[in-house]
Amino acid sequence: MILPPATLGMLGGGQLGRFFVSAAHEMGYKVWVLDPDPHSPAGLIADRHLVAAYDDYVALDTLGSECAAVTTEFENVPADTLDYLTKFIPVHPAASAVAVCQNRIAEKTFLADNDLPHGPFAVIRSEDDVRNANAGLFPAILKVARFGYDGKGQARVADRDEAVAAFQHFKGEPCVLEKMLTLDYEVSVVLARDEAGNVRSFPTGENRHRNGILDVTIAPARASACLRDNAQEIAERIAERLGYVGTLGVEFFVCRGELFVNEMAPRPHNSGHHTIDACDVSQYEQQVRALCGLPLAMPRQHSAAVMVNLLGELWYEDGEGEAGKNHGAYREPDWSVLHAVPGLRLHLYGKHHARPGRKMGHFVVTGDDAVAVFERALAARAAIGIRDE
Repeated sequence: MILPPATLGMLGGGQLGRFFVSAAHEMGYKVWVLDPDPHSPAGLIADRHLVAAYDDYVALDTLGSECAAVTTEFENVPADTLDYLTKFIPVHPAASAVAVCQNRIAEKTFLADNDLPHGPFAVIRSEDDVRNANAGLFPAILKVARFGYDGKGQARVADRDEAVAAFQHFKGEPCVLEKMLTLDYEVSVVLARDEAGNVRSFPTGENRHRNGILDVTIAPARASACLRDNAQEIAERIAERLGYVGTLGVEFFVCRGELFVNEMAPRPHNSGHHTIDACDVSQYEQQVRALCGLPLAMPRQHSAAVMVNLLGELWYEDGEGEAGKNHGAYREPDWSVLHAVPGLRLHLYGKHHARPGRKMGHFVVTGDDAVAVFERALAARAAIGIRDE
């Protein structure tokens, strides 16, 4: 058990890391962040920010010698980096688990091998793989295996010819070709698992996306208790099969009432932001607890909640901020509009420059009446200038 005032290490300096730093500080820990961006949100509030690449072994040696344990806030930290640090200190989640989650081919294969519900797919490593793909997969989505997130590195394809063109556009990077499913809606589960195998899940949330990026999370999900429970049970099986230690997010498609795993995130999840404001324990505190060997808290959601993401286009007069366009002045949104909403809490990440699609902050509306909370959140979303496509 690692107790305060020990120093913890965080690989990655984005907003998820920033919330981890805040949670750890409140619990009495110090935190060092390693991130190459000198303006990283987590680095700005950390006790020390190592501005270095994730494969900078001098910086890793420093982290390994000064920290009691290390975790990560995004899935694209090289697995070799996690393996290297494991020689010195505890690292959670393990490199083996992160390696599965950071590669869509490994992820889909893991789901298939463990008999977990997933949509039809094919592994694409060459144009021949595309041309030989089962015709029943189309229409489909071609996704690069590595470094694709928030809709990046993805293309909708109607047939093999379009898939070949997309594969060429992705410069022949390994991909997965996923059949497009008839989607009812999407849900996600955020959980924490400790080294002893104890699991604590937050209530299943319902997610809405805009341009491939999470827009709104409604918690608990407006789904049957059976479906919410089934999603938690599948997520817990995933964590167990991965031997996972830490906070994990699992996204699901709901198609004709059935659950299909979309992807796993080996870290806290955007759809779990509301746990700061609506639960007795946040996903970030659970991450600290799992990392340090403390008993996991029992999550209790005390309020209905709706989370809304705030993306960089809000900082431009036309609400778009598209590259190469005359999109008007760059200015701070009028936050007084949000602060006037009862039960709303605004969280801004301290990022130094806004750009379209970049997650700059979020707000959460909480209350006793789920319908009223949802209506207030959507009204606030419109008032701050978020436009539906």
